[in-house]
Amino acid sequence: MKRFILALGMIFAGATAQAEMDIQVIESPGGIKAWLVEEHSIPFVALELRFQGGASLDLVGKRGATNLMVGLLNEGAGDLDARGFVEAAEEIAAQLSYDVGDDTVSVSAQFLTETRDAAVALLRDSIIAPRFDEDAVERVRLQVLSGIRSSENDPDDIAQEAFAHEFYGDHPYGTPLEGTVESVNGLTRDDLIAAHQGVMTRDKVYVSAAGDITAEELGALLDDLLQDLPETGLPLPADLKIETEAGVSVIPFDTPQSVAVFGHAGIERDDPDFFAAYVMNVVFGGGGFEARLMNEVREKRGLTYGVSSYLLPKDHAALYIGRVASANDRIAQAIEVIQAEWAKLAAEGVTEDELRRAKTYLTGAYPLRFDGNRPIARILVGMQMDDLSPDYVKTRNANIEAVTLEDVKRVAADLVQPEALRFIVVGQPEGL
Repeated sequence: MKRFILALGMIFAGATAQAEMDIQVIESPGGIKAWLVEEHSIPFVALELRFQGGASLDLVGKRGATNLMVGLLNEGAGDLDARGFVEAAEEIAAQLSYDVGDDTVSVSAQFLTETRDAAVALLRDSIIAPRFDEDAVERVRLQVLSGIRSSENDPDDIAQEAFAHEFYGDHPYGTPLEGTVESVNGLTRDDLIAAHQGVMTRDKVYVSAAGDITAEELGALLDDLLQDLPETGLPLPADLKIETEAGVSVIPFDTPQSVAVFGHAGIERDDPDFFAAYVMNVVFGGGGFEARLMNEVREKRGLTYGVSSYLLPKDHAALYIGRVASANDRIAQAIEVIQAEWAKLAAEGVTEDELRRAKTYLTGAYPLRFDGNRPIARILVGMQMDDLSPDYVKTRNANIEAVTLEDVKRVAADLVQPEALRFIVVGQPEGL
């Protein structure tokens, strides 16, 4: 029954409409700030924690330490070994998950009101007192190594890695966050403890919650959960300036289909023109089958099953990038079409009809994101990390609607750079 109620909470607890959400900005007695949406119709709570920095905080020579550390947070904590931890979570129908990216470590928890104390105690042990038992470390290390070796034979992964290395260089973004076989094999338990102490700290944490909990209850919960974290950790890495020249690099790989990753410098999330750029990209390559690239490369010419582009504003560098895959004898033509469309976008922007359809899609789809406590909590914590205000959920669609054809044309001329469009191709392409 507990699991059934938890499932109901995940599916239906988003009864509060996005436009009517009351987002409370609270501060615990211990000084921890959080955003909260109360929803008491179902006895269920979703809690989201984000630690800024993520895998970019790996020390020199220790690439993969944060990734391996995060993979061990639910592999034993406090008095519980790995099996005991899983069984304890299952017994109270709590769902605890952990993830790592270039800029964040994410901790997600969903639990019932009646088992809140037990769930928080279990979560607290996992982030305050992970065990890093030798058998668990070696088991997860083998899983990571298996993934690394698999990536070495995946054209997509090879292309993404080469692209990152060329664009980011020696910055942590320039190498896979999983590390290499050599670096992961060299990681010790002390390295994992150092990564934990350097990344999961109070000065880097962002918090949100949605569900059956009051502001007072959440404040007390957060002090209990986080008060024993280190106050400060490792410094964030430096920002990067992305500079590229147009061209195509080929990495030979025995496969019938080549993969190409392409792009150049992008736009920061806090740039006043971000909304115009975002709408522009939905028209160009981010709108699925309605996007211009899909129409030109797939529908008209049959060169690929899929092609897309997207804005990637990381914390320390922003890119405008895309991906396409095509048969070896057709990838050169696909690249030519993309180059031509990139130049056309820079010169002409988009049409009135394209702009209207993109706005309709974006404004109509946005409320659908708020379909439960868990997605609401995730959206709120993401808003905090992007330095947005709580009223963003109410003003976002108005910002989309305010984008004009002139805005897009101006941004396209500034952001889209055919002279800097770089392609990394993995495969056996003909004609390149």
